[in-house]
Amino acid sequence: NYLHENGEKVKLLAIEQPDKVFANFLEPLEAAMEHEKYVTSLINDIYAAALEAHDYRAQKFLGWFIDEQLEEEDNADTMITNMKLFGGDPKGLYDLDRECATRTYTVPSPLAAE
Repeated sequence: NYLHENGEKVKLLAIEQPDKVFANFLEPLEAAMEHEKYVTSLINDIYAAALEAHDYRAQKFLGWFIDEQLEEEDNADTMITNMKLFGGDPKGLYDLDRECATRTYTVPSPLAAE
């Protein structure tokens, strides 16, 4: 919506099938953390470009994503820590799985108006 509201054309492309194979339960969590750091770097690059262009609307819009990435990296780090502490034990792994299953999705504020 943000792009449409600002006169930009959106083109959606195909998403490639994942090519990863993991040897244990910790590897996908570590890969997820690396991905979150990559996403953070992309958002930072976009924000830097908006700052340089004096695009104040984009800066305001991106602020939410910056805050969200802080939370996502923290969640990924917590999952890695918990897996290292408790994931080697079958009951601990079961408890971690149940804990993750209780997480609920809340529509983020920029998307709530859609």
